[in-house]
Amino acid sequence: MTAADLVNGEPAEELAKIFWEYGGERDSRRFAKAIVHDRELRRFTTTRQLAELIERISPRHGRKAHPATKVFQALRIEVNDELGALKEMLQQTPKLLKPGGRVVIITFHSLEDRLVKNFFRRGTFDEPEKNPFINEQKVNELIVISKKPILPSEKEIKQNPRARSARLRIAEKVMMI
Repeated sequence: MTAADLVNGEPAEELAKIFWEYGGERDSRRFAKAIVHDRELRRFTTTRQLAELIERISPRHGRKAHPATKVFQALRIEVNDELGALKEMLQQTPKLLKPGGRVVIITFHSLEDRLVKNFFRRGTFDEPEKNPFINEQKVNELIVISKKPILPSEKEIKQNPRARSARLRIAEKVMMI
């Protein structure tokens, strides 16, 4: 599946869901309806077409970030199944580490960071407090080393502006008795 397949084929409801869940886009429904309307006239063949459509609907008005940024992020996450890949990697981590071994992960947006933070804390993606059918607690093989994420310094952000959204978290495998 490609981003073009999504943009040119998915119903408005599905596009809006993707934009909201993976991009946190407040105008997700408006953008999705506009995409479906425009693709009936002409298929989307370039990223520029999509970016221009979104900018027409939601002009910059002095904002630094392009209004299509979150939409492109959401499409990328969906197409690459980035959260699924991250979950799979995190679940394998305790098996791959020796006791005392550490895992260090840098995330670049809040969806990734929340997954990493919660997995490091609980050792699972299940949320027992939200699911009454989960009654056994999984033994967490990891302990959190960095309670708060380690953020880039101002100097680092100046040298590399893309570092501004980076969050580094560290966990260590505990000795199981």
